[in-house]
Amino acid sequence: MNFIINLYKPFFDLQNWEKVISSPNDWLLIISLIIMECLLSVDNSIVLAAQAHTLKTKKEQADALFYGIWGAFIFRFLVIGIGTYLIDLWWIKILGALYLVYMAIHFFWEKMSGQHKKVKMFKIKGLSPLWQVIISIEFTDIMFSLDSVLTLIAVSNNPVIILIGSVIGIIAMRGVAEVIMSLMNKIPELEPMAYVLILFIAVKLFLTIPAIDIEIPNTVFTIVMAIAFIATFIVHIIRKKQPKN
Repeated sequence: MNFIINLYKPFFDLQNWEKVISSPNDWLLIISLIIMECLLSVDNSIVLAAQAHTLKTKKEQADALFYGIWGAFIFRFLVIGIGTYLIDLWWIKILGALYLVYMAIHFFWEKMSGQHKKVKMFKIKGLSPLWQVIISIEFTDIMFSLDSVLTLIAVSNNPVIILIGSVIGIIAMRGVAEVIMSLMNKIPELEPMAYVLILFIAVKLFLTIPAIDIEIPNTVFTIVMAIAFIATFIVHIIRKKQPKN
């Protein structure tokens, strides 16, 4: 019981909340995490919306997304608490860094091979269509969000920063999914850019193991992210000006 209390105690540390909320540097990092959450979770949001739209009435669709959002909040809270504890273990850092590298390699392999993730609806006998969709949304959110949660934890080990970034990211994704999808369709280079950043985050996480003990400041990550966005837009403009075959 004491372990669980100590695990989630940082979430209720008012001094930590006050420090984060009043720190411009922390807010720059939070904004960076929100952007990463949105870029990595856009497919999640579209899939969840598609699942909800299988219901017949708008009220049922709204209820499914409402319960889905609260389930996502609870899941993030639980996983962030456990993750911020585990990420301090050196062997977890190595596994986490390797998994982030795998995520990036797998993404680019899928792009080159033309394969995509397939998510199926859960069918449970005896449950109403509404609750079948709600359960399906929760499982889908868990499957999709593990990648983004690990990425956020690898960037910062402050649970308050991760929680704020993750929660705002969830709200943003539910509200502006179509806008973000439209932007990514217009600038397709944004998606691979996110996975290039994941490779950088993997290196950042790996360097913190005790045998190396190099901490890349979060301000550096924010600067790298800004440079990556600028470079992405430049590449997009250059490619757009090139004549099509």
